[in-house]
Amino acid sequence: MKIFAISDTHGKHEQVQIPEGTDMLIHAGDFSNIKSASFNYNEVNLFLMWLQQQPVKYKVIIAGNHDTSIESRFITKKDFKDKGIIYLEHELIEIEGIKIFGSPYTPEFHNWAFNRKREKLGKIWDSIPDDIDVLITHGPPKGILDSAQRDNNNHEHAGCSALLKKVLKIQPKYMISGHIHDNQDNLNNGTFKLNEYKTIFANVSCVRDGNNLPFVHNGYSFEI
Repeated sequence: MKIFAISDTHGKHEQVQIPEGTDMLIHAGDFSNIKSASFNYNEVNLFLMWLQQQPVKYKVIIAGNHDTSIESRFITKKDFKDKGIIYLEHELIEIEGIKIFGSPYTPEFHNWAFNRKREKLGKIWDSIPDDIDVLITHGPPKGILDSAQRDNNNHEHAGCSALLKKVLKIQPKYMISGHIHDNQDNLNNGTFKLNEYKTIFANVSCVRDGNNLPFVHNGYSFEI
């Protein structure tokens, strides 16, 4: 199975170049930009129409913190299903023997979609099954491809420590996330592996922080 993973296209999905021979496309959230759920609805629909047209057998997506129309149920699971898209909201699916779990939740920040208080995320991650091949979360685990630049120009590791603890316990083959883009001082896009663990971590954010969020990365391909 040849899998191509992207995240954080923020309305620039038409710049994505899907590699030839891709069997599954994964998007780890943030297809859109606008916070107002009613306006966000139009942005997400444009993305879904684009995705529906792509010649890939399986299309697996989760929402991100910007995709407010999904959390508000302006867009429903039926809307995804009608377009042949598999939408996961903290749930498991098995495709041709590959177990994939997807979850949209991220630590609370400016009250966007699917935000949860950090102290409550541990219980959410506890329900991720142990025996999975691919874990998709919108946000990364703490300390791995998660260096953010805040408003006061300070830098911090913005990922979730409870998520890291869970991932190191269950060790899926791949962990796909986005949410924290490249910024002027840090490169977050790419892959990372801790020597003693089997999981390959991938931040597949397509844009870089800055004016108009320029599209700078085209995703990550792997095979299972």
